Amino acid sequence: MERAADRWTGIGLSVLVHVALVAALAWGWMLFRRPPRPHATLAIEATTVDARALRSLTTPAIPKPAPPAAAAEPQGPPQPTAQELAQREAQRREQQVEQQRQEAKRQQEQQREQQLRAQQEQAAQEQRQQEEEQVRRAQEKQRAAQQAAQARAAADKAAREAAEAAKRQQQEDAQEARERQADLQRQLAAEGAATRDQAALATWVSQITARIQRAWLRPPTARAGIQCMLYVTQTPTGEVTQVSFGPCNADAAVRDSIEAAVYRASPLPPPPDPALFDRNLKINFKPD
Repeated sequence: MERAADRWTGIGLSVLVHVALVAALAWGWMLFRRPPRPHATLAIEATTVDARALRSLTTPAIPKPAPPAAAAEPQGPPQPTAQELAQREAQRREQQVEQQRQEAKRQQEQQREQQLRAQQEQAAQEQRQQEEEQVRRAQEKQRAAQQAAQARAAADKAAREAAEAAKRQQQEDAQEARERQADLQRQLAAEGAATRDQAALATWVSQITARIQRAWLRPPTARAGIQCMLYVTQTPTGEVTQVSFGPCNADAAVRDSIEAAVYRASPLPPPPDPALFDRNLKINFKPD
């Protein structure tokens, strides 16, 4: 393929040749039209005296006929001939044709250059698009990898949290089971102790009731089926300090006799366990 530098070099050389040809024609034309230079003459001023001139001073001079005038020489270069004019016209047309050919060639070269630039630009644009597409795919791949890593990290974290939660729940369940077992044991122990305390308390109250019944002097007005609820207040040593009645089906004489029996039973017997001592006793007095 012809390079642009070679093309412009040819065009420059052609232009220089035509310029030189035109300059030579113009120079020749100017030389042809220039008038010839006249020969230089030596001007000498002198005065001569002739003997005949001296004689002429006395005799009249006869005039001589003037020589014929020389023909005037033509001024300027000769007119070009028809052949020269035809040659000049042919040269001019040839120059025009050459200029047109060069112009057409230049336009073709410009078109080829434009097409080449357009192809290069299109190729560059396609290359840029491919590179951008590659970069976009790489970024999408990187984002997908990051998202996958984040998802795995989230799943691992959720699994660890679930395992820790299950472990904590197991520990809490075990702790709760141990606490329930301990509570049950304490409850059973408390119930057993309460049962034992209730039995001991019931035994102690039975002893006090029996002692009051032994100290009671039955009045004549007492009838069968007497039942009175007694509220007895005692000191830590068993001394009775107060007696009051709750529901009771006995008359006043019977009540007085029962109250007197409580005071006669003082001091009351102590409980089998000092922890069972209560200052306020509730005694169901049923002598029959």
